[in-house]
Amino acid sequence: EVEEQYHHPIAVLGDLQGPKLRVGEFSNPDGEILEAGQIFRLDLDDSRGDSKRVQLPHPEIIEASEIGHVLLVDDGKVKLKVSGKGNGYLDCTVEIGGKISNRKGVNTPDSVLEISPLTPKDRSDLEYMLKIGVDWVALSFVQRPEDIEEIHALIDQHLPEGQFKPAVMAKIEKPSCFVGDSLKKIVELCDGIMVARGDLGVECAPEDVPLLQKEIIDTCREGGKPVVVATQMLESMIESPTPTRAETSDVATAIYDGADAIMLSAESAAGKYPEESVAMQQRIINRVESDPHY
Repeated sequence: EVEEQYHHPIAVLGDLQGPKLRVGEFSNPDGEILEAGQIFRLDLDDSRGDSKRVQLPHPEIIEASEIGHVLLVDDGKVKLKVSGKGNGYLDCTVEIGGKISNRKGVNTPDSVLEISPLTPKDRSDLEYMLKIGVDWVALSFVQRPEDIEEIHALIDQHLPEGQFKPAVMAKIEKPSCFVGDSLKKIVELCDGIMVARGDLGVECAPEDVPLLQKEIIDTCREGGKPVVVATQMLESMIESPTPTRAETSDVATAIYDGADAIMLSAESAAGKYPEESVAMQQRIINRVESDPHY
């Protein structure tokens, strides 16, 4: 109905969640405080954790981790460095302390995990997406070019007869995508790329993210593939009717760099000013694209 009213095609993108790597649960429901310098163990024991250890129900993380590798808990609020490894456990030195509680997420910036980016839930969700006819499928947790080949094969396997085949968008959020020529191969295999700055900003140093964003955009332009820049574009507009100057510069920079699209998240999904956020983003786009230097 909206397409007919405004004579403007609207593509629908289905976003697959990907694997969620988390620690187990603690005896204290409020969690534990880890102090910098202490040793904390991550193991496969499913008993509840305490101030010295907690379950890490992901043997693939233990297998892939090496001495010196960093593990980040709760979006990087707690930083651990692997100092010892044994059969089914990692001993870690706490580099940045803080509170750790039940089911907090774990990021592995130094490791390539031998797991599929598609969980059983993702596979079920993908079948549903194909049934209803989405235009794009976004794949999270991409680590290597083979992940793109895997989802293409699944789409071909489950695509209903006569149904349009959706395009595949790879979300770049893992450091392993930048090893060797992996990024170039990923761009070649998919139909579009999303610069997913949320997890990318957790697993990489903050000062590296702008450079990686530019590298991704340049690689997509060279490969002739569209690229979307996402996450915290106008974050303050979740609560405020106007953006910060830094946010307007961030949006403008993505456009100047050659992004084909910029995406709002909580600003339009759950914020107080969704219409104003979209309008502001469009105003920035129009202003940059009217600049003779663009």
